Amino acid sequence: MEVLTRKQYHRKIGLFRKLLRLTLVAAILLMGGAVGLLTYAKMQGPPPLQVQETTVFYGNDDSVIGQRHVGQNRHWLSIDEMNPTIIEATLAIEDRKFYSHYGFDFLRIGSAIIRNIQQGTKAQGASTITQQYARNLFLSHDKTWQRKWNEAIYALRLEMNYTKDEIIEGYLNTIYYGHGAYGIEAAANHYFQKSASELNTAEISMLVGIPKGPLYYSPINNYDRAKSRQQQVLNAMANEGHITSNEVRDYYNTPLDLEHETPFHSMSVGPYFQDVVYHVLTEEYGLDPQIIEAGGLQVYTTLDSDMQKKAEKWVEDELKDSELQTALVAIDPRNGDVKAMVGGKNYQESPFNRATQALRPPGSTFKPFLYYAALENGFTQATPLTSEETTFVYDDGRETYSPSNFGDKYADDFITLAKAIALSDNIYAMKTHFFLGFDQLIESARRLGITSTLGEYPSLALGTKPVGVLEITNSYSAFANGGRNVKPRFITKVVDKDGHTLIEEEPQLEQVIQPELAYIMTDLMKGMFDLNLSGSHSEVTGRSVLHLINRPVAGKSGTTTTDSWMIGYTPQLLTGVWVGYDKGQTLQRGEGQHAKRIWAQFTEDALDGKLKLPFPKPANVTAVAINPDNGRLATESCPVQHTAYFVNGTEPTEYCQEHIGNPGETSRAKEEIGEIEEAKKEKLLDRFIKWFGGDEEVE
Repeated sequence: MEVLTRKQYHRKIGLFRKLLRLTLVAAILLMGGAVGLLTYAKMQGPPPLQVQETTVFYGNDDSVIGQRHVGQNRHWLSIDEMNPTIIEATLAIEDRKFYSHYGFDFLRIGSAIIRNIQQGTKAQGASTITQQYARNLFLSHDKTWQRKWNEAIYALRLEMNYTKDEIIEGYLNTIYYGHGAYGIEAAANHYFQKSASELNTAEISMLVGIPKGPLYYSPINNYDRAKSRQQQVLNAMANEGHITSNEVRDYYNTPLDLEHETPFHSMSVGPYFQDVVYHVLTEEYGLDPQIIEAGGLQVYTTLDSDMQKKAEKWVEDELKDSELQTALVAIDPRNGDVKAMVGGKNYQESPFNRATQALRPPGSTFKPFLYYAALENGFTQATPLTSEETTFVYDDGRETYSPSNFGDKYADDFITLAKAIALSDNIYAMKTHFFLGFDQLIESARRLGITSTLGEYPSLALGTKPVGVLEITNSYSAFANGGRNVKPRFITKVVDKDGHTLIEEEPQLEQVIQPELAYIMTDLMKGMFDLNLSGSHSEVTGRSVLHLINRPVAGKSGTTTTDSWMIGYTPQLLTGVWVGYDKGQTLQRGEGQHAKRIWAQFTEDALDGKLKLPFPKPANVTAVAINPDNGRLATESCPVQHTAYFVNGTEPTEYCQEHIGNPGETSRAKEEIGEIEEAKKEKLLDRFIKWFGGDEEVE
């Protein structure tokens, strides 16, 4: 038995008291530090949860046509949309105590610290889901003490300001699953080509194991390692009571269909079109490019994926062995929706969009603007002018202009407007241009939608001033839809990641020309496919593709020394095609047919299975049979008859008498014509008497 002296006793008591005081002070400091830390974290407020999300472009059938992201392919999925098994599996393998701790698992942290000290490394981690989420949002993945301290602060801020469900939702939408896929939705899309809400337990257990080592455990890189990790996940789920041991075996043996996505650049549909969409979003709507690239937008467009693929197919088939370039634009003239766009033969080789960025001389595709102005100024389909070699004098006699027809071939006689446009007669066009005055063509073109620089000079009528492919193609819309100018529409709606609609674009149409004259212009442009309008000196310009067309169509072709064009339409589809060389190289013999062939084959293919709609005819338009050379009413003696449309009251009244063989026939023809005219008068008189007598209703 040890005997303590009084002095020793007091000394021992003093040491105990000092130790107690130090302990109390340490406890107070520790508690004060904890309170200070919590106060600091609270004062910092909730950390922002903005993360980069993939922006998705959709076609008009809501199919995905492309994506935009900056390194991180991520699609946000709310916790309510997730299969609950995803959360169960994730917590089982990553953080069993997630719903009971406050951001830190101190037992795991202590164990990890001891192992790191023993091994002399920092390899062992003990991060909770909250800590991992904080690191994904705000910090690097460096294994430093400073980073771990900052991670702890962020984790506290998350726990003090967000619910557990919000934290697990954020974690599952930001964690990296390999191959550029961030978040469970992007991972499900990449590995299984389905939404995370559609995953089964076998697929979930495979995906949940990947984040521990996205490259190491990737089932694409090493299937055996991925299966081993899947086994660990399934065992952890069984330990937590989510599944049975038998189910562990069944899910492990369930076959997995790993149809991972192809790289973005190869799965994109209509890349030239998507570039225009991006331009519209930034330039017209003023969206920040960073929001488009990483804001998780859903951009709904007008692109028809099926039509786009067909457009690209016919371009490739027609030009595969050629150095020629091309542009194609397909529009629904009823609302302006752009259905397909080709800006060149190969986007990867040349992203320059020839459909929207290039300006090329349109040739004779510019003539419809001239002839519409002519219709407004008294011309009809039957108006005759002579087609002959002509030198035009202008500018008070100081300037001359001598255009020529293709191949220097002329009728050397009268031809009608109906025949002139079908044959693309340049002399008829130039005479019309001089008769109207140069300003009339410019005014007509502007009204129909041409915005490029134009000038008051003779050759403008023959399409020598460059315009854009989309620009001039869309300008034909008014001819196809009853006189309304439409704005090309690429986007129908844009929705942000929270489901709020940022942009909603309705079709924009404006009546700019008379419906009856628009219909007559369409009838005139049907003429390029009517063999009855061929002449002895020239054939209709659509003859070479007649065998490819099997529905009512109208259009106009155009050719310069460097450019080949075809713009044509049905009531539901308007398509413009340009073919040429980027550097203005002269077209060789036969190369001028490519545009017409691409247009014809695409039009038929794009509308395959669709109704063969007629062009709607206004009530105040009437059809009569004329001689297409002189424009007079055709008789049975005329070798060629052409049915042409006129605004009521403007149709021809004189009958053709040029094809009568002898005086007797001439006399009989005159008698027949007189009888017809008399019958018309009598019929008109009878109607007048009935109306005056009240026997007939008048609208």
